[in-house]
Amino acid sequence: MLKFTANLSMLFTEQPLIERFKAARQAGFSAVEIQFPYDLSAAVIKDRLDEYGLQLVLFNVAADDLLQGGEGLACVPEKRDRFRRAVAQTVEYAGLLKPEAINVLPGRCLGKNCLGHYMETFTENLSFAADAFSPLGIKTVFEAINTNDMPGFIIHSGAQMLSMLDQLKRPDLFMQYDIYHMQTMGENPAEFIAEYTDKIGHIQFADCPGRGQPGTGQINFERMFSAIGESGYSGWVGAEYKPVGATEESLNWLTL
Repeated sequence: MLKFTANLSMLFTEQPLIERFKAARQAGFSAVEIQFPYDLSAAVIKDRLDEYGLQLVLFNVAADDLLQGGEGLACVPEKRDRFRRAVAQTVEYAGLLKPEAINVLPGRCLGKNCLGHYMETFTENLSFAADAFSPLGIKTVFEAINTNDMPGFIIHSGAQMLSMLDQLKRPDLFMQYDIYHMQTMGENPAEFIAEYTDKIGHIQFADCPGRGQPGTGQINFERMFSAIGESGYSGWVGAEYKPVGATEESLNWLTL
């Protein structure tokens, strides 16, 4: 039986973030994730989690201008100090909210000749983040994102994620595997998850193309969910899609 989380940054957006905890609980979720929780204080989030009996499974280190088309934070050499301050902020939140994993978004390289330097910076920053989160008993994860939605994203394949894990060789570092992004890049998510289950710390999904709920694109999610279950993966599976219509009407996949 798979364990699903509701990503409150993308689901239930008909309501303010502060109200989405209740909506997720009413829809049947026992766990949630948030991309960037920092608009709310950790104490306020903790109160909502306790009130509705929810677990916060995952959130991201702040990523600066990434969602606005910029390069982000974790791979930009000139932003090392800002990244470290962002990690310190994340540690403050994590100490109270106790997520299972924290995601470090690699970011983009928009220059033609700087990719090597950006990759080196990300590697150093990823290790720095893991050093900060591991004493709290929290896994560090990082994510590949497709280059159609985010041109220039420096990690955009399963092979690149595996290479990073092999380079750092840390038992506290895992992949965050996003089915939508890797399907968009032409990979076979079911086969990848089956082969590398032990290296995956979190899974997210949306249909492809379009990034809507299951049933709006080309992925057979009945087969996909079965494949995840058969792989032996025991972690959480995050619903991180853009609902077509009202969120509550997009949840039929929960019965697959």
